[in-house]
Amino acid sequence: MKSKQIRDLIFYLHRYLGLIVGLVVIIIGFTGSMLVFEKEINQFLISQQFGSVIPQQQRLPLESVLETVKTAYTSQPNLKLLGINSLPDSDTPYRVFLLSPDEKRTEVFVNPYTGKIMGARQSENTLFGLIFKLHYQLLAGDIGTIIVGIVALLLFILCITGIILWPGWNRLMAGFKIKWNAHIKRVNFDLHKVAGIVTAIFLTMIAFTGFCWNFYNFTKPLIYVATFTPIPPDPVSHPIAGKSPLRLTEILQKADAALPSAYTTYIRLPQAPEGVVRVGKKLPQETTEYGRSQVYLDQYTGEVVQLKNALKSSRADRFLDAFAPMHYGTFGGLPTRILYVFVGLALLTLSVTGFIMWWYRYKGKNPKPQTRKMVEPASRS
Repeated sequence: MKSKQIRDLIFYLHRYLGLIVGLVVIIIGFTGSMLVFEKEINQFLISQQFGSVIPQQQRLPLESVLETVKTAYTSQPNLKLLGINSLPDSDTPYRVFLLSPDEKRTEVFVNPYTGKIMGARQSENTLFGLIFKLHYQLLAGDIGTIIVGIVALLLFILCITGIILWPGWNRLMAGFKIKWNAHIKRVNFDLHKVAGIVTAIFLTMIAFTGFCWNFYNFTKPLIYVATFTPIPPDPVSHPIAGKSPLRLTEILQKADAALPSAYTTYIRLPQAPEGVVRVGKKLPQETTEYGRSQVYLDQYTGEVVQLKNALKSSRADRFLDAFAPMHYGTFGGLPTRILYVFVGLALLTLSVTGFIMWWYRYKGKNPKPQTRKMVEPASRS
């Protein structure tokens, strides 16, 4: 196959994939831009709705906070304690999560110094809860998750084909030039090529990580195999007849001993007899908000059944841990987060300009038939 035929094939693939996924990527890009600063906006909304925390000297033990929430919700036995987020920020409330039988989460905000319940809300019904579900699954449940995963894969292919087709490979400056005084058709093409190449690398990372997340059960084992990393067994607890689970305080002591210099940022409680207690840890050298270190403990014995030290992670874990910074643009701090807002919005520009380019070609190949004017013959005198 000649190079021109290959390029034509890539061109048609790029064009029609863009037409197929255009509307969905606009939704994903717009919601993704909103999620870049979700933390800051969400914290502001929480403080407006539930009030602020006044820092004091000593925080309450996490077990007592969980007991307070458990007691407050005894009238709703269908809600099970799922866990707690305990970030070290002095003015941030603890967030206790309750899980209903239909997998809906209730967030309970607790003052970490007084133990007072500040308020509660359903995660799915919050502004960003809805935005995230729209971004992740188009508000369509598991089917939506599959659709968005497929669209992410197609967007990844669009990025690769767009990079190949970029005209700047022949003349670099021409690839970045927009002729504003040219015909609207040319301006539209220039906007598409420039917006595409400027955002291509970032959109490629976003699309790849989005696909991997939406098909995580399929892609995670592949990543372990591709990085020549042994797949660790799923951590489980071993129930002991007649023995109740350990108190959380004992579990946390064993977790602290496993990673003595790390701070506990969250706890996830087991929802089944074989489930483990997962304790999220942040080492002083880690820069992510919650940290990447984790301790998995048997709920009956407190034995550490799996330990993940973020500073000594396997190749596969380092690759998987890079997904969040790549997807949300946090790898470069505030500048890259601001950039990612525009990267998400660029999908609107690319989709619209791509559609206009197709429309011009469609009109050119299917011109409207011109109607002939009927001319009356000249009357004979």
